[in-house]
Amino acid sequence: MSVTIHPTAIIDPGAQIGAGSRVWHWVHICAGAVIGERCSFGQNVFVGNDVRIGNNVKVQNNVSVYDAVTLEDDVFCGPSMVFTNVYNPRSAVARKEEYRRTLVKQGATMGANATIVCGSTVGRYAFVGAGAVVQKDVPDFALVVGVPARQIGWMSRFGERLELPLQGSGEAVCPHTGERYVLQDGVVSVAECPPGGPLGS
Repeated sequence: MSVTIHPTAIIDPGAQIGAGSRVWHWVHICAGAVIGERCSFGQNVFVGNDVRIGNNVKVQNNVSVYDAVTLEDDVFCGPSMVFTNVYNPRSAVARKEEYRRTLVKQGATMGANATIVCGSTVGRYAFVGAGAVVQKDVPDFALVVGVPARQIGWMSRFGERLELPLQGSGEAVCPHTGERYVLQDGVVSVAECPPGGPLGS
């Protein structure tokens, strides 16, 4: 599979982009970026030098993935969501040596206009609602919304709300795939996958 690059995009020499990826209008990918296979970058996306992006990542329009950000496989970045890398920026103070790293783990979703404050980790298959401001780590499978972001529930790998309490223990089944999830000691894990794979048919 070849890489699709729109004529208006700027790909600096040295950037690594995996097979099957698509780079659309007015995207700029810097020389040090390492990008996996089957990724998609919408209009007006910027990808910095110190950025690592896994496979099958979708970055929607108007997103800047700045230095010190890592996106694992299957991450979704909604339109105009924001990453930062300096916690206390000042125009007159150089703080490039003070970047705080941000990690977004496999399968996580960040909704349109969400902001991920640097130094945070967004857990596996977590779901950050549109417009939320994340200032601390988000657990695996957690659903967070608001300013600042607060957890209001849990989400399946398919992106369906799970009928689980925020705390304590419990079990729930994804209504779409039939996957069974277990909550124990504040941690959600997949207990059982249905036939046909983790995301069903």
